[in-house]
Amino acid sequence: METVHIAGSNSPIGRFRVASTEVGLAYVELPRSNGRGMRDWMQRNVPECRCVKEFGPNREAIEQILEYLASERIHFDIPLDLRGTPFQRAVWDVLLKIPYGDSCSYADVARAIGRPTAHRAVGSANGSNPISLVVPCHRVIAADGSLGGYGGGQELKARLLAMERSKPSGDRLL
Repeated sequence: METVHIAGSNSPIGRFRVASTEVGLAYVELPRSNGRGMRDWMQRNVPECRCVKEFGPNREAIEQILEYLASERIHFDIPLDLRGTPFQRAVWDVLLKIPYGDSCSYADVARAIGRPTAHRAVGSANGSNPISLVVPCHRVIAADGSLGGYGGGQELKARLLAMERSKPSGDRLL
């Protein structure tokens, strides 16, 4: 039986929770996540698991997320346990390549995975991203420049994009 370690932390955006497995960080639950929570993710992805509330295995992930939210980190270097369909994984792999401070459209991501007409499916995969912030789905916006959706809400998406864009590249710490 797989063990899932769960921990939470307060942050500048509110309280968030993370879940990790032996493989790595598997889920980040943002404040005000519109009811798409950790429990639903676990039922779909690790229905036969032992849940342990434990900070230790999540310490590095939480510290790096807090550094990111304090504008002290631009790259995450923690192991990830991304669970999804091959299409979702392809989308998430592209998200991981979007540079800090940049954004691209859903159509750009669709073209990057070789499925140029799949921008709506890309939006759905983006919305299913279990590791928000670390897998930067907030960096994907609509082709017309509007924000599009975000599990943590459009206000948080706008705040994250503004935070990243305000940091001069020469000041990037990590």
